[in-house]
Order: sequence, then structure tokens, then C-alpha cells
Amino acid sequence: MDKNISLNHGSGGKLTHQLISDVFLKYFRNETLQQLTDAALLSVPEKHIAFTTDSFVVDPIFFPGGNIGKLAVCGTVNDLAVSGARPLYLSASFIIEEGLPMETLDAIALSMAVEAKKAGVRIVTGDTKVVHHGQCDKVFINTAGIGTVKDLHMKIAPGLDVKPGDKIIINGNIADHGIAILCEREDLHFDTGIRSDCACLNGLIEEVLTAEPEAVKFMRDATRGGLATVLCELATDRKTGIELDEPAIPVSEPVRGVCDLLGFDPLYMANEGKVVMVVENEKAGYVLDKMKQHPLGENSSVIGEVVDNHRGMVLLHTEVGGSRIVDMLAGDQLPRIC
Repeated sequence: MDKNISLNHGSGGKLTHQLISDVFLKYFRNETLQQLTDAALLSVPEKHIAFTTDSFVVDPIFFPGGNIGKLAVCGTVNDLAVSGARPLYLSASFIIEEGLPMETLDAIALSMAVEAKKAGVRIVTGDTKVVHHGQCDKVFINTAGIGTVKDLHMKIAPGLDVKPGDKIIINGNIADHGIAILCEREDLHFDTGIRSDCACLNGLIEEVLTAEPEAVKFMRDATRGGLATVLCELATDRKTGIELDEPAIPVSEPVRGVCDLLGFDPLYMANEGKVVMVVENEKAGYVLDKMKQHPLGENSSVIGEVVDNHRGMVLLHTEVGGSRIVDMLAGDQLPRIC
């Protein structure tokens, strides 16, 4: 097999079939995918399905804690899981720059297979395109996902039952992914050990929803725009107020130090393994304990609550005893983080 991707690997001919066989089928093989039909024929056990799609253009494509392939699987699995769905199937489409080393693509495909297996999902269909050198940055990946949703979880994605008194919980430290990408991209040699939090959250979420099927009112993964953007969107959409307790928001000391040094606000930094939950007040303690028992929720914390005043706004009570409004950024602190 060639050592580098060539335009002929995207021709649809022998080299395309060889690429599919020697890389993608090698790692993604299952009875649905190996039929190599134009569309995967799937069965779903519930009457409701969730369907999502996302594209990944992260730079660099390898970073501490993951790579673009792991990110593509985790990002789409998490979009389904935070909607109250049980992820089942993924598609994976690749746009590859001519000249990409075959071993690089192989490593990306392997990481996708490993992460999909851990999450209990199957990659069942996909596509490959190759473009001239310089027309794409190494490799871009699009993934789409399908999951099933139970009747009682249909209200989670839009947050229809959110009300004043509900508690806001996050499953651990924020801003790890954004800072890991920044340090790797800019070749910043801080001796911090900061790694991306990139992970599939469906296992953690399923345990919570199984233990307390109706306690969770809303979920969202805090990716681009970070924690602040998720809560601003919720306050605006549901016409409610939100108050946050800054000392309760978990941020690791290395991440806090880099943010202070470079002028970034961790509230707006991207995460790839963090779920923001709005939970019924009476059940919040039990849900928090359940989350802390999971490896991805050991640093979970109640960080605020939904309130009846200052509707449509998010208010942060700071560590020094003051308060400030948390608003959406007009732009992006750090582009191409996913």
C-alpha cells in the first residue's frame, strides 16, 4: 500500500477500494458496514430517534489527550447523549489532503474504532474524498449519529421543564480541551501536563438517567463557546435567570494559570468531555453523588441554579464577593478547536 494519500485514492477505483479495505474496514468492520451499500439499513428499538451531524477541522489533528478521529466520535456521541438519546450508529466521511501519510490516517481510524467500541456504537457507513495538496488542511472528518430516545426524555434537549430552583451541575474541570489545543498549536512549552478532556459521555449520562429517569431537565455539552455560552443560550431560550457560584466551578490550577497568563476566560473555553445538567432541586444531591461514582464525573460540582429574577441573563457571583453579568462572546477566543 502507498505510504501517502494520492488523488487516486479518491477516484472510486482500485486504490479507493484498497483504502477502504486496508484502513476503514480493518478498524470499523461490522456486519452492516461490510455490506458496502450506498445506505446503511438499520433497526431501532424505540419510536423516537435523535439524529445529529458534525464536522471536525481541529488544528493540530493530534493533541494531548486525543486526535481528530477520537474527537469526531466523542463529539457526535455526546451530541446524542446530552439530548437524552442512547447513541447507536455513526457515519464517518473523510476529506483528505493529497500527501497525507497513510500511517497518520491509520492512527486516526484506529482511535475512532477504539472510541466507538468504548461508547458501544457502530460506524456503519461513510465516504472518502481526496483533494489537491493545499485545498484542505491534512484531514477533515464529518460524522453523523443516530440514537433512540424514550418518551420521558424527549423534553431534555429543549429544556421544556426547566424552572426556578433547579440546580446546575457540571461533571468536572472546564477549559482543559481549549487550553490543550492552544498549547499544542502555538508550541507553548508549559510544564503543566494539560490534556484534552475528550471523552464519550453516554455511559455517565445513561447511569444518571437510569437511576433518576425524570430528575434531569436539560443537558448540553459545553464545546465551542464553553460553559458560559451554554448557560446564556438556556437563559435566553427558556426566559429564565441563572446564577453561578464562581468558587464552585471546577478549573484545574494549570489551566487557570495559563488562562491568567494569556488573558483567556475559562468560562468561554471549549470542552469535549463536559456535560452541563439542569437537575430538579430535590434530586440534585443524589444525581451529584451518582456522577461522582463514574470516572468521568469524579470532579462533578453543583455550580449554580435557575432563578426567577433577571430573566434571560446569567449572573456570576465572583470569588471576591461581587457579581458580574456573563454574556455571549461576539467572536471566538480560539478557532478550530473541534
